[in-house]
Amino acid sequence: MVTLKVIFWICLAIVVYTYVGYGVLLYLLLCVKRLLCKPQKEPVLPNDNQLPDVTLMICAYNEEDIIGEKMENIRQIDYPADRFCIMWVTDGSNDRSNELLKEYPEVTLVYSPERRGKAAAMQHGLRENKAEYVVFTDANTMLNTNAIREIIRQFMKPNVSCVSGEKRVIARVNGQVAAEGEGLYWKYESTLKRWDSELYSAMGAAGELFAVRMSHYRPAPSNALLDDFMMSMLIVRDGHRIAYTSEAYAMEYGSADMHEESKRKRRIAAGGLQSIWWLRSLMNPFKHPMVSFLFVSHRVLRWSITPFALVALIPLNIALALMNAGTVYTVIGILQALFYAATLTGWLQARTGHKSKLFYIPYYFMFMNVNVFRGINYLSTHHQSGAWEKAKRG
Repeated sequence: MVTLKVIFWICLAIVVYTYVGYGVLLYLLLCVKRLLCKPQKEPVLPNDNQLPDVTLMICAYNEEDIIGEKMENIRQIDYPADRFCIMWVTDGSNDRSNELLKEYPEVTLVYSPERRGKAAAMQHGLRENKAEYVVFTDANTMLNTNAIREIIRQFMKPNVSCVSGEKRVIARVNGQVAAEGEGLYWKYESTLKRWDSELYSAMGAAGELFAVRMSHYRPAPSNALLDDFMMSMLIVRDGHRIAYTSEAYAMEYGSADMHEESKRKRRIAAGGLQSIWWLRSLMNPFKHPMVSFLFVSHRVLRWSITPFALVALIPLNIALALMNAGTVYTVIGILQALFYAATLTGWLQARTGHKSKLFYIPYYFMFMNVNVFRGINYLSTHHQSGAWEKAKRG
């Protein structure tokens, strides 16, 4: 019984720390830093004629339906045209994408007839790039007009070689569980990223909007499932920082439904496991003391150990309750039962198109964790290919 108790409490501690404790600890550490360290002033951008050259790169596969809207959005971005290159990299597209893009004289089009995946498309585009700063964004995300200026401002901070913008997920209609669950998750995730960045460095960037300094760029493996995350974390491994800013943001509709959202989540989970292995040296606290703390707490646990600990709590709790190990195990068992009842209710509501935060929050939470297990299977069948399966949005 003693062994079961120890395992139970270890599993519970891992789950609570990953989803609640880390955020609390991170906030407390930030409070201490704010008390001890003098706040740094935000850098002031130079005049337009002194701003650096920037390439905005969009890697795309069969995006003919969104090109018009995306280009209209790009034309509204406030940055000097003579210092701003718009590059589209079409990776094996066989629709009208290339034909449509040729209608825009300001676009530099890079085309590969073979579909090799996003990481390979990025590397192809970067071989044609001339600018020191490259901003990556997706075809289906819309940027705020000041995004590029804010990103360049972040590069003016000490030791910053990568900048992550904020991802904002919106639902096309009320009650869209996939979109609203994803949006709620990203609000929490954005808070953690902002705190990570303030303490030392954000732990990775999302492909919707991030930028790199090319003199410190390291290519992600061509079969990387999370090319954006790998590219940004290789910069951290070299001793540089990722700055996070909510003043540069990318907006996109959430997944059309939970089936489409599952495509994303299992690929992200698979890419997370792949990245953990490739970046395992960052978990060495003697070599990377601050990075190892942030990386393990924010990424490694969530993508590997915690989902197993969450599942293990169920049989462990049942066994300890049946063995009359103590009232506390009965109470925790009841709380678990209520949580999973709420999860089941959220799942049923999602199938019927209804929505209640009381139920879709636990449902989406379990949905994310279940897809870690699906990601293990995905990784075993896709580890040699970086080609991505598009999820339908909105």
